[in-house]
Amino acid sequence: MLYFGSFNPVHKGHIALAEYIIEHDLADETVLIVSPQSPYKTATALAPEIDRFEMAEIACAASKYPERIKPSAIEFMLPRPSYTIDTLHYLEETCGHEMRFSILMGSDQIAALDGWKEYDKVLEYPLCVYPRRGERVERFLDRIALLEDAPLQDFSSTEVRAAIERGEDTARMLAPGVAEYIRRKGLWTPASRMATLNAALADDPENTALLLERGRLHYRMNGWGAALNDFNAVLRIDPEHKEAREFIGMIQEILAFRYKDIYNP
Repeated sequence: MLYFGSFNPVHKGHIALAEYIIEHDLADETVLIVSPQSPYKTATALAPEIDRFEMAEIACAASKYPERIKPSAIEFMLPRPSYTIDTLHYLEETCGHEMRFSILMGSDQIAALDGWKEYDKVLEYPLCVYPRRGERVERFLDRIALLEDAPLQDFSSTEVRAAIERGEDTARMLAPGVAEYIRRKGLWTPASRMATLNAALADDPENTALLLERGRLHYRMNGWGAALNDFNAVLRIDPEHKEAREFIGMIQEILAFRYKDIYNP
């Protein structure tokens, strides 16, 4: 069973699904295919690929079935960006005489599958689709196996990264070894994310999504002036941007409360 993803980082929800596949005899092995670059995701928040692979290695080794749940760096050796069908073709050419492949994906992915490269050929493989909370599976029902009782992922890698940046406890989301690796490597600290955003905005200064994210990060770090600058920049580009305006209002309330002498001479 091939489980494609950026695993940025790999978390307990990923491993619970891999274990479910083994426990329900859906495959002899579950392989986490760590993607170096997805054509459908921005790369700005991606940790280095070798770090993501090593974290996947740690998480798989700590799973209930370390001999049957493993990571793969196969896409690191293939042309980029990484298209699922290209990886499948390569695996068929190199290993197809020894094994058969199936694919594990989330309900959000199957909903957008017809936007994938050669999606009709991807549908020729056995597809196991696990549910995501709030996502109904309504497409390709005659071509997939819906794993209705698979464990739900109650958090995403995006939420894990945000928790790390805020310095929150991630014990419910990450295996201890993965959390230690992140701490040791300094991944997704507020400072490292800020450096990434600064570099991205230097190349694309009018990107409101990046400005908004940097403003939020300044806000979490109590950098009120820098946050205001970013949110005001968003409003200059998009005067109707509701979230930026709400953040500006919150910052003004904070400053009015903390610096009464300035606001009430």
